[in-house]
Amino acid sequence: MTEHAYDIAILGAGPVGSALALLLARAAPDPSRIVLLQSQVEASPELPPATDPRVLALNHGSRVLLSSLRAWPEQKSDIHCIHVSQCGRLGRTLIQNTDFDVPELGSVVSYQQLQAQLYAQRQHSGITVLTGPAACVTGQDHTGITVTQGTVSFTCGIAVQSDGTGEGNRVRREYGQHAVLASVQASLPRPGWAWERFTSEGPLALLPHPEGAGAYAVVWCCAPARAARLAAMEEGEFSATLSQAFGSRLGRLTSFGERQVRPLALSARRTLTEGRLVAIGNAAQSLHPVAGQGLNLGLRDAARLVQTLAQWLLVPNTNPTLALAQFARARRTDRLLTVGLTDVMPRLFTTGLTPIEHACGLALLALDLAAPLRAPLARHLLQGRRA
Repeated sequence: MTEHAYDIAILGAGPVGSALALLLARAAPDPSRIVLLQSQVEASPELPPATDPRVLALNHGSRVLLSSLRAWPEQKSDIHCIHVSQCGRLGRTLIQNTDFDVPELGSVVSYQQLQAQLYAQRQHSGITVLTGPAACVTGQDHTGITVTQGTVSFTCGIAVQSDGTGEGNRVRREYGQHAVLASVQASLPRPGWAWERFTSEGPLALLPHPEGAGAYAVVWCCAPARAARLAAMEEGEFSATLSQAFGSRLGRLTSFGERQVRPLALSARRTLTEGRLVAIGNAAQSLHPVAGQGLNLGLRDAARLVQTLAQWLLVPNTNPTLALAQFARARRTDRLLTVGLTDVMPRLFTTGLTPIEHACGLALLALDLAAPLRAPLARHLLQGRRA
């Protein structure tokens, strides 16, 4: 048997990679043999200004997982009701926490505050952290896998790619949409409510901002040219344009802080494993932001990987490929359902075909009137499919 420098190397220290490292630290006999490879940016726990528009929608299952790691941010906004509608068409549906006997459907947290919490927990987890340029896999055989970070190379038993789109045989789709990220203040806020409104150009979401006091995070998906115009508008013009597109449910919407634009595309690996290399999180699948499922799916990847590798961690010099294949099989259904759901919704509501748009409206109405129809979809958004 070959003695490696580390048992597991995690390439990328974003939320999924950091959560995986903490989960492995609890399961491994010697946490120092888990190495987390981070960039210089990921090495800093400093928070950005409060006007940074980046937020994360985390469902109930993700909150339970992060709380178990003591990495749940103190500042958050809980979601008790999700209002789903279609602009200019019949039909809407409500998904409420009381339908599932949970305290909240999910919560909205700052990306950087979550990273800071994970960073703090890593400090005393016992894992090894190496900082440098982006790491990559440079070779593997039946005895181990080689990872290189800058000028340093080492071997390990397993390499986990957690960040970046990665390589491999992938399903790719360009949506012809960009997302405008912004923050607004509502004159008539509804605490605990989140909104997903489908327009002819893409979904428009308003999420209760962790800053609280009537603030909302905006994710406005639309054509690239329109996204560029929206990002360039003065705050007053942007506020008026958003209020017209969203409607009057929250009163007057007043923009504040920075705006960002990000292109949207689907990129999902067909296979999660390649020998001793396994992909999770964004390296496994990058999704459309509709319904906010990307990070939630990635955290389920991490939790299942640790569960599958529990026995291998006790004898890490053995071949892990059978365990990794088992992990890939276990994640198949959840990935297919979540990727399919987030891929179909933004395309279905933007066909421009009147019969399909009316059918979508009727489907929303049916979901609202019939709890048995609504429950499977809502439960998947709440916690995903767990094998």
